[in-house]
Amino acid sequence: QVQLVESGGGLVQAGGSLRLSCAASGRTFSNYNMGWFRQAPGKERELSASISRNGGSTYYADSVKGRFTISRDNAKNTVYLQMNSLKPEDTAVYYCAATRGTYYIRLGYDYWGQGTQVTVSS
Repeated sequence: QVQLVESGGGLVQAGGSLRLSCAASGRTFSNYNMGWFRQAPGKERELSASISRNGGSTYYADSVKGRFTISRDNAKNTVYLQMNSLKPEDTAVYYCAATRGTYYIRLGYDYWGQGTQVTVSS
């Protein structure tokens, strides 16, 4: 089992920035690919960004490419999502997730955090 706890969400104006963190405990963090998903009201949960076990490979959805950056610190068992140039359409609950499968495939993420709300006002 991997336990994941997100933090860093909040309310920000359009054009602003937020940094989400996800602290992992339980199994060996470096054995897992990590992803940040988001789900807006009435929409499906989507994979926004993901990162491979050693941090060498990343994936970004087109909607966030160039604005969001995912990173990880295996020594601290933490994955981050730096979100810049935020837009109202980025408003969603953001979830951290872990998988031993392929990092850029949405299905197969086995472990999930409780989510953190990000609200971007116009």
